Amino acid sequence: MTQATEQEMLVSLTLHNFSAEMLREFAVKIVKPHFGGNINEALGSLMQKAIAEETIVNRAVLNKIR
Repeated sequence: MTQATEQEMLVSLTLHNFSAEMLREFAVKIVKPHFGGNINEALGSLMQKAIAEETIVNRAVLNKIR
């Protein structure tokens, strides 16, 4: 059995229940100036940062408990 590559594991994402104003503001304030208008890059980057921050916080909490 071969292992799937990252490219083969990509998924499409549909967003629901976001206001047009929120998406417009996100595009204007975040996507356009920081990601050259590439919303896929923006969402991927922000997800990676959120995961990394959550990992850091969890490690700090675990170290404090010990």
